[in-house]
Amino acid sequence: MDQHVDGTITLTVNGEHRRVRAGLTLAELALELGLVPEKVAVERNLEVVPRSTLAQVRVADGDAIEIVHFVGGGDHAPLGEDRWQVAGHGFRSRLIVGTGKYKDFAQNAAAVEASGAEIVTVAVRRVNVSDPKAPMLTDYIDPKKITYLPNTAGCFTAEEAIRTLRLAREAGGWDLVKLEVLGEAKTLYPDMVETLRATEVLAKEGFKPMVYCVDDPIAAKRLEDAGAVAIMPLGAPIGSGLGIQNRVTIRLIVEGAKVPVLVDAGVGTASDAAVAMELGCDGVLMNTAIAEARDPIRMARAMKAAVEAGRLAYLAGRMGQRRYADPSSPLAGLI
Repeated sequence: MDQHVDGTITLTVNGEHRRVRAGLTLAELALELGLVPEKVAVERNLEVVPRSTLAQVRVADGDAIEIVHFVGGGDHAPLGEDRWQVAGHGFRSRLIVGTGKYKDFAQNAAAVEASGAEIVTVAVRRVNVSDPKAPMLTDYIDPKKITYLPNTAGCFTAEEAIRTLRLAREAGGWDLVKLEVLGEAKTLYPDMVETLRATEVLAKEGFKPMVYCVDDPIAAKRLEDAGAVAIMPLGAPIGSGLGIQNRVTIRLIVEGAKVPVLVDAGVGTASDAAVAMELGCDGVLMNTAIAEARDPIRMARAMKAAVEAGRLAYLAGRMGQRRYADPSSPLAGLI
C-alpha cells in the first residue's frame, strides 16, 4: 500500500479526491464521512462490496469508492377487490409517481399522499459526502409505508444500468426495480438493444425488472421472454405531456402480454391517464405531469381520480360505436 509521509492515502470518493488514514476499513470510512454503514451501499473499483464485509475490507491508495443510499422496502396495502400484482407484490393503487422535478421534498411527499400512490420511483444517486446531514427523500417519504422502486434514469448503456441496480440492491435489498436504458438525450427514447441485454443479465442475477420500452408489441414480447416482470411502454417522449400517441400498439401490447403493462411516459393531464387505463393497462407511471403542474397537489388528486375512472370504465366495457344517432328514449307511446 502506498502511503504519504503523514501516514495517509488518497482515495476518490464519489468523484472527489480525499486524503484518509491508511488502514481504514470501508465501514470506518463511512463513519468518518458521517454516514451509517448499515444504510449505504459501497462500490470499490467498480465492484459492489457486500455490506456484511464493509468492516473487513480495507481501502488502498488510489481506490475509487462510490457510496450510494436509499433504505427501505415497503408495506403493502390491505387487500382490496381490484388489486394488481407484479412479481408477487400486490398493490391497490394503479398509479406510480416519480420523485423528480418537485420544488422540494415536502411538496413531493404531499403529492404522493394526494395521489394515493403506493409506489414511487427513486433515482440511485451518490451520497453527498460533503454534507451527509443534508435532507434525503427518505426523511419525507417513509420507505416503510411507500414502496421504493429504484430506477436507472440517466443510464445510456446496459453496463451503467446493471451497475446502478447492483448498488441499489446492496443499499436497500431491492430486487423489484425499474430498468430504463436511453438511446440519446434529445428524445430519451429507449435503446432496445441495450435494454434487452440489461434485462437478460438482471433477470439471471435475480432481479425483477419492470422495463421502460418503445410501444412495440414485438419488443415487448422479447422483453417478457428475457425476464421482464412488467412491460412499460411510453405513451409519448418522457416529459413531453403529449398523451397517448399510439393507442393501437399499446392495446396490442396489453392483449399479448402475460405480465402487467403500465404506460410509462408522456402523460400530461388526467384524461391521458384515463385513456391509458381504458386501453386495459394495469397502471400508469408519471412524474412531470404532476410535478410541473401549476398546483401539483391538486393535479395529483386529479390523476388518482382519472386512473380509478379509467379502470372502472375498462372493467365496465364501453358501448359500441355507431355511425349514426340512436335515440336513448323509447319511441313507443310517443305523444
